[in-house]
Amino acid sequence: MYGWIIVNGFLYTSKFSELTDLFMEAAKEHKIDLFVKTNSECFLGMFELTTEKKPDFVLFWDKDILLAKYLASCGIPVYNSADGIEICDDKRKTALALSLQNLPQPLTFPAPMTYENIGFTQLDFLSQIESKLVFPIIVKEAFGSFGQQVYMAKDHKELSELTKKLENVPFLYQQYIRESSGRDIRLQVVGDEVVAAMERTSDTDFRANVSNGGKMHVYQPDKEAVELAVKACRAVKCDFAGVDLLFGREGYLVCEVNSNAHFKNLLDCTKVNTAWYILQYIKKQGEPHHAK
Repeated sequence: MYGWIIVNGFLYTSKFSELTDLFMEAAKEHKIDLFVKTNSECFLGMFELTTEKKPDFVLFWDKDILLAKYLASCGIPVYNSADGIEICDDKRKTALALSLQNLPQPLTFPAPMTYENIGFTQLDFLSQIESKLVFPIIVKEAFGSFGQQVYMAKDHKELSELTKKLENVPFLYQQYIRESSGRDIRLQVVGDEVVAAMERTSDTDFRANVSNGGKMHVYQPDKEAVELAVKACRAVKCDFAGVDLLFGREGYLVCEVNSNAHFKNLLDCTKVNTAWYILQYIKKQGEPHHAK
């Protein structure tokens, strides 16, 4: 089996190179010839697929949606799909996809769209937000990772200030789940199963992300958590994803779904290599009885 892993040609960090290395090692174990390609090498409109061997699959570890769609249009199986990556990349689209499947999540309201050269000329709409959500209110940029673009507004003044600050970027307002403050669980879904899970906790921040100083512990999810995580993965049209669940008063709530989840922390915590399971899944999809 011959495949490509697509990575970004301009983003060079240890976090990304570690994951690429894990995929390359797992590919050897599965006897898959996996080659690293950058999105800049395969630039849409400049790339001639006929000049080299067509891969059996593409593991798309980037967010260049147009390129993912182009490769799929060439008849190449792409994991995750362009649709799945696009939905997960935009937290507003994630919330909509979960809502369409009636999956439990914190109450979420996308901020109204405005134009960059205009901004919010009035904030009357905040009264509607405040009538639906109780302070503190979580404010999230639609595009962001590692909890870095997530904020908390404790009152109307802070909410107004955050709204004006973010007026030139897409963002959303979300219910604060007090029962889960500084605590969540990450479940790694591959296909129809959860291959690993960990609990993340923070004593100093409402965000539990390890990159923000949170601690991680091996977690044994119950049947309800596993089923919800798998349903969330399907709802966003992904074959695999890192699903973050919160502990709500009446059960689990889906917080976020990550199509290109950074699973190095999960590996360090659980000793389970997600890369191995992802490539096993892709390999099975390529077998004759899975052919589409």
